[in-house]
Amino acid sequence: MSTSKELEKLRSTRTELEEESRSLIEKQKNLEERVKMLEENIAIEKLKNSNKAAHDAISQLESNINGLEQKLKEVSRAPETPKHAFEIKSKVAAAPEPEQEKPEIVEPTPEETAEEETVTVAPFEEPMVLGQEEYGENLEKQLEKKKRRFF
Repeated sequence: MSTSKELEKLRSTRTELEEESRSLIEKQKNLEERVKMLEENIAIEKLKNSNKAAHDAISQLESNINGLEQKLKEVSRAPETPKHAFEIKSKVAAAPEPEQEKPEIVEPTPEETAEEETVTVAPFEEPMVLGQEEYGENLEKQLEKKKRRFF
């Protein structure tokens, strides 16, 4: 009988261990699922944060665009007079009349300066070095020969 009691005891222990094993396996599966859920929640939160940052950047860019468009409209509505000339005229008009009148300084527009620009060429006078004197004389002779060829 003692062997049958031992056998029964061993079987009961085995059943308990199998039950515990199933319980542990089920608990492990639940914990793994919970870990996956938490990882997904973390990924979702990261995406929400990056989307929020992108929305903020987009709204900032849109406000910059709107501001620049307003400035462009203001600039396109501005009169043809250059801004600095207008400031000078307004300062002169606002200033009290001095005893001696000073001439008004108005900078020319780029179109005016392009028309008025002239280039003056003057000969370059510098003492020649010894080696350069011979070169200069040879150059003058060559130029005279070239001039004669064209006539």
